[in-house]
Amino acid sequence: MKVLMVNGSSHKDGCTDAALNEIARSLKEEGIDSEIFFIGNEPMADCIACGKCRETGKCIFDDGVNEFIEKAKDFDGFIFGSPVYYAHPSGRLITFMDRVFYSASKNFAFKPAAAIFSARRNGQVASMDVINKYFSINQMPIVSATYWNHVFGAKAEDVKEDIEGLNTMYNLGRNMAWMLKVIDLGKQNGINHPENEHLYTNFVR
Repeated sequence: MKVLMVNGSSHKDGCTDAALNEIARSLKEEGIDSEIFFIGNEPMADCIACGKCRETGKCIFDDGVNEFIEKAKDFDGFIFGSPVYYAHPSGRLITFMDRVFYSASKNFAFKPAAAIFSARRNGQVASMDVINKYFSINQMPIVSATYWNHVFGAKAEDVKEDIEGLNTMYNLGRNMAWMLKVIDLGKQNGINHPENEHLYTNFVR
């Protein structure tokens, strides 16, 4: 079993990465492999609602989104991490997730997910609400921890001193591992996820 973790920061080795690495440590202890996917710090195009991905299964902009979509097929769980900007996740991560989930939602359905955040001061809980909505609309079980999934710090060294924050990340990894094992055990015993029909309306009668 494998967990794909997304670093949605512009800084590859910053606060968000420090938090994700603590989760990776916890997952490893539980026998779960993990990988951190850095979305980069180059300009990223927003979704333009062209609909081409519905025809091809890929986004027309090839800037790491398609690489992630293809990789996601082989992973069992996901963690999306972001710094907090103006009490909100990074615009870069939102752009990335808009395109990922719109073009390849089937790669994520029924796979557990969690959102984690780093901030100097505040805004983590509001940011968590934003990212969790991607999971809930895609039938993804949301993994929780022993406190809100966030760490404090202005730099990676600060995060490493946030004892409670790191403990939350560690526990999140353990809870993710537990959920993956429970789902796998269910599959082994013939308990599979439902095949739900999605009825689309626009309220026009």
